Amino acid sequence: MVRVLHWNGKDLPEELHTLPPGEYVVEPVESNPPPPTEEEEAGLRRGLASAAAGHTVSHADVRSSVDKILGR
Repeated sequence: MVRVLHWNGKDLPEELHTLPPGEYVVEPVESNPPPPTEEEEAGLRRGLASAAAGHTVSHADVRSSVDKILGR
């Protein structure tokens, strides 16, 4: 679950009030990210072409592979 917090540096953000107890990692979001590099752009184009050609993997298969890697 991803939440973007809008924090004034002092008060507790409203976005935190709805989160369940637990451990969270907070890192700043770059509001003006740099454009993708040529290599990243080429990779995105290859991925889109592959998906358009029907070379996709189901969510269940991806989840199963990730679970195996994580030892779940």
